[in-house]
Amino acid sequence: QVQLVESGGGLVQAGGSLRLSCAASEIMIGWSTMGWYRQVPGKQRELVALITGGGSTNYAEFAKGRFTISRDNAKNTVFLQMNSLKPEDTAIYYCNTGSKSLAWGQGTQVTVSS
Repeated sequence: QVQLVESGGGLVQAGGSLRLSCAASEIMIGWSTMGWYRQVPGKQRELVALITGGGSTNYAEFAKGRFTISRDNAKNTVFLQMNSLKPEDTAIYYCNTGSKSLAWGQGTQVTVSS
């Protein structure tokens, strides 16, 4: 069974940084477009960033200039470097394919204090 395991979240002060990781098991993400998403309780899950198999990236407006998505296909892992964090970035962060075709993992909680 395909599993996506997110990690790296935590509690950080505004202006701080976190690096999230997403490891995929039972499937090679290979050349798949992968993405990071986030969800605040009571709100819809929203796209944060995408990265194609070739390394092209696309970011939500709120992530531009602060977040960087990357991938290591050899390690079957996708990363999200988040800098200059704001309290409004507080959410559970998930990874999935660009088409959200895999079962969602547990996500990783990011909490940014003011």
